[in-house]
Amino acid sequence: MNMISVITVNYNNDNGLKKTIESVINQTYKNFEFIIIDGGSTDQSSEIIKNYQDKINYWVSEPDKGVYSAMNKGIKVANGDFLIFMNSGDVFINENVLQNVVPKFDTNAYFIYGNNFKSKGDSKRLKTYPKELSFSFFYGSSLNHQATFINKKAFIDLFLYDENKKIVADWELFIVGICKENLSYQYINETICNYDFTGMSSTGKYKEVTEKERQEVMNKYFPLFAKDYEKLSLLNSKRFIQILHIQNHPVAWKFFKWTISLFLLFTSKMKK
Repeated sequence: MNMISVITVNYNNDNGLKKTIESVINQTYKNFEFIIIDGGSTDQSSEIIKNYQDKINYWVSEPDKGVYSAMNKGIKVANGDFLIFMNSGDVFINENVLQNVVPKFDTNAYFIYGNNFKSKGDSKRLKTYPKELSFSFFYGSSLNHQATFINKKAFIDLFLYDENKKIVADWELFIVGICKENLSYQYINETICNYDFTGMSSTGKYKEVTEKERQEVMNKYFPLFAKDYEKLSLLNSKRFIQILHIQNHPVAWKFFKWTISLFLLFTSKMKK
C-alpha cells in the first residue's frame, strides 16, 4: 500500500488547525505520516499541536517566507510516495477517504485528483473535475491541492513551489507538469475534502495578483500562448460578462452606449 504524507500548513488559525488535525488522525487508513508546518503562530496553535503530538510524525513552529515556503518545508521532510496538502481549516470529507481512494491509485501517475466541497460559512458547493485535463482547463481553472495527491517524484522531476509567488505556485506545478511535460495523471471520482474557501487565493481582492502571477507563468513556459491568455482573461473578467448581460436587454444596452458616448465626449474635451 502507498505511503501517504499529509502536510498541514498553518499560521494563526488555531480553531481551523484543531479541525484539520482531528480529521487527519481519525482516518481509518493508517499507512500515512502527518506533518505540520506552523509559521510561528502567536495564537494557541503550538499548544494544540503539542496536545496531539503523539499522533504527529513531524512538526515545527518557526517563521517562514509564506505559504509556499511552508509547503516546501513539508515536502523536504516528507517520506510518503504521495503527498497531499490539507491546510488548517481544511478537512477530509469523512474518516474513510484515504481507505477508499488509495487502493485505486495508479502508482505511476504524477497527479491523482478528486472532487471537493468549497465551504464558506454555512454554505458549501461541490466542485467536480473532468477526467481528461487540457490546456483550456488550466486557462480558467486549476486542480485543488487539498483534493490532489502529488507523487513526490513530481517535485524531483519538476521543481518545488516558487516561494516568490503568493497565489499560483501550485497552479504552475500542475500546468507545467501536465501541459508542458506531459506527466501522467489520474482522476478518481470521489469527494476528498471540505476546502475552506475563505483563504487568500479565494478572496476577490487578490484577483489582480493571481492574474499577474499566472501571466508570468505563461510568459515563462508558454510564450506562444501568453497573448491568448491575456485576451481570455479579459473575456472572463466580471466587467466583460456584465456588459454581455446588459447587451441582452435592449433598453439597458441603449442607456449603456449613451453613457459611454457621453464619457468619451467629455474626456476628449478635457484633453483639448
